[in-house]
Formats: sequence, C-alpha cells, structure tokens
Amino acid sequence: MGGPAGGDIVLRHRLSTRVWHWINAFTLFLMLMSGLMIFNAHPRLYWGDYGANFDRAWLEIGAEGESGLLRVAGYRIETTGVLGLWKDPDGVEKRRAFPWWATIPSRYSLADARLWHLAFAWVLVIGAIFYWTTSLGNRHVQRDLLPRRGELHPRQLWHDITEHARLRFPTGAKARDYGILQKLAYLAVLFGLLPLIILTGLTMSPAINAGWPWLLDLFGGRQSARSIHFLCALGLVLFIAVHLLMVLLAGPVNEIRSMITGRFTLPKERP
Repeated sequence: MGGPAGGDIVLRHRLSTRVWHWINAFTLFLMLMSGLMIFNAHPRLYWGDYGANFDRAWLEIGAEGESGLLRVAGYRIETTGVLGLWKDPDGVEKRRAFPWWATIPSRYSLADARLWHLAFAWVLVIGAIFYWTTSLGNRHVQRDLLPRRGELHPRQLWHDITEHARLRFPTGAKARDYGILQKLAYLAVLFGLLPLIILTGLTMSPAINAGWPWLLDLFGGRQSARSIHFLCALGLVLFIAVHLLMVLLAGPVNEIRSMITGRFTLPKERP
C-alpha cells in the first residue's frame, strides 16, 4: 500500500503539543494584556541601566495637547483615539498609553496588573519547560521542526515564499509536514522569543538581580532588558497575527480540529 494521499485523515499533532498550545495561547493572551497595563505606568523605553521621565527614550506613547502620539527614535506618529489619548466606555477622556479594552485590568491598576502578570508568568515558564523537555524527548523537534538537508537552500526558501504569497498551500501527503517557513518561524518563537522574554522578565526583578546579577550584564542593564522584553512581546503578537491569518486561509475547520483532536484531513492534490 502507498503512503497517505489527499482526503486521508492522519495524526498531525501529539497530545503534549495540543495541550501546551491551548494553555500557552490563553497564558500569552492574559500576559500581553496585563503587560500593557504595566507599561501604562511608565510608557517609555530606554537602552542602558537607567530610565526616567527626563531621560532620552527610544520609544514613547503619550499625549501632547489634544493629540495622542507614538514617538519612535525621534519619529512622531499621531495616534489620537487609539494610543495615548482615548475615551473610556463612559466617554471620559483618558491620557494613558494603551486603552481600556487592551489591558487587564481594564481600569488603571499597576498592582493588579503585576499580580496577573506574575501569576501567569509561572504558567508560561512551567509550560515552556514541559514542552521543551517533552518535545526533545519524543524527538518532535528533531523530526518535525529542524530543517532537512536542502530546505535552507535559497531556491527552496524563495519557492516557499512565493507559494505562500500566491496562497498555494501544500496538498496531499506534503500537507502533513511543516514547510520551511513554518519550521523557521516555530523555531524562532520556541527557542528564541520565549527564552528571551522569560529571561528579560526575570532581569527586571530586583530579587532575581540579587541572586543572578549576571542577567543584568547579559542584557546590558534593567532598562535594556525592559526594551528587549517589549520587542519580544511585539514579535509574539506579530507571529500570532500571521499564524491566525494562515489558519483562516488554509481552512480553519480542519486546522483547528487538528489542534483539538490531533487528526488532520490532508487536502486533495491539485490537478
């Protein structure tokens, strides 16, 4: 008998992958929203050891006069009604970086936001350790995520890019495996963004600094760690946005079902 073909149902995701996926999705959602509330307490980012209102910030979200603004590396972008200056559900004008609907809690509370953030940070760390250990142990990373010989060739990379741009997704047996763009994106998130966001989060804790002062040296100071933490969070947001878009374009029912049950129906081959 031959291998699987279009229309066949195959096992695509292991149970450990599916459990971690949904726990992590919920955890990241809450951590991002509580993190935005924490950012509201001081909506500026710096490089180096120190950062205060009168220091030079490379990123700032705020309001001047009747305008909300985003200032990045000296460039100013008007954001009235979205960032810096917006109205709450009662129509009251607020001058904070991120609006109520993007934060947890929705009312301003730095203390509550820190409690939410720290509580789910433990879920993120424990879940990440569980996933890294399990996926390396059952060879999911080695078998499914590490690029194979020839996949990193510029011609193969360009082919995958053009196929995605034309919305021509793999069909038949090829749809069961990750493409090279998927592999690179997942590896960047799993072994790049997630470790960085965890370590920079630890670097911002005075208690951790006392025990592990080498983290401050590694990231160039607490303010630099805060900037890297923010950029990693932005990277995760962009990854999630692209991921959801690809799920919608590739067939949401089949894709979501595979992440719930593990079973995936291979798309029929194109003529």
